[in-house]
Amino acid sequence: MSTKAPVVSIVIVCMNRLDNLYPCLSGIEKHCSLPQETFVVAYLFSEDNLKQARRDFPWVKFIESTEIRGFSENNNLALRQAQGRYCFVLNDDTLMKEDTIARLVSDIEKLPESTAIVSPKLLNEDGSLQLCGRPVYPARKYLLQQWHCYKEPINNIVGLQPVFDQVYKTYNITGAAFLIKTDVFKELGFFDERYFFTPEDLALSTLARGRGYDLYVDADATIVHLWRTTASKISTAVRPAAVRGSLIFFSEGRRLKYLLLAAGVFAAEALKCAKAALRYTFAPSEVNKIKLQTFAHICAAILSCRSPKELFVKYYKRLRHA
Repeated sequence: MSTKAPVVSIVIVCMNRLDNLYPCLSGIEKHCSLPQETFVVAYLFSEDNLKQARRDFPWVKFIESTEIRGFSENNNLALRQAQGRYCFVLNDDTLMKEDTIARLVSDIEKLPESTAIVSPKLLNEDGSLQLCGRPVYPARKYLLQQWHCYKEPINNIVGLQPVFDQVYKTYNITGAAFLIKTDVFKELGFFDERYFFTPEDLALSTLARGRGYDLYVDADATIVHLWRTTASKISTAVRPAAVRGSLIFFSEGRRLKYLLLAAGVFAAEALKCAKAALRYTFAPSEVNKIKLQTFAHICAAILSCRSPKELFVKYYKRLRHA
């Protein structure tokens, strides 16, 4: 890897998953042509895994994170050390198959000075489109989505004119992969640590736009995102924290708005919980049990005054003692 002063600081958070991390780092090593520094926040890593990763990727700067932290907190551990002109935030479950970072840097240097962020197009493992830009996403659409009455479009550039090449202005970005000017990120205070898992990317987008910055997506720059929706035990802790965080974000600090939004979301989640209870009664399985517990915890989280992090810790500790 290059020993020059970094143009880009790449930041990856990994929760003790070498099966995710190794392909991600190998893609960077193979396809990133710019001088860069790569930080991996080794979240709750076993001693053996950390030792192995350091041996196999000596050019990576590993930061141990041994306390319970969310996506925002963990990323900020590395972001505060970034020396590059740009930061590239990347999920560990992603694959780089082309020189995506160099293309995004070229884009951002051609765009107006008011540009803060440029994101790539996300692809599924089979090459199909996962996400290209994100539209306006107000509280009412969040509520409708909980009732399965709205689905966020995956392609937000349809019918729009590019600024140049395949670069389009967008409204929000996804936290899975994006390039941001480091000085702007510092000005914005990096990620808002109130949000344990989500919606830290929407919060960042909203804050950046509120400060007068613009966001773009390059439909010709791609990252493969190996996103999964399968039930796992940790979802019983992750999803309650995520829903609580979303309610805090979308209510914008207004108590009445929170109560109205929470009532609608609670009704939707309570219905899902009832259906999950029926499924588990007539088809008992570990997967159905996890789904039932997850919806029950979400309902409790909506009525709670605890922070998203406090909720995660509460349910995560239950998992560890189960």
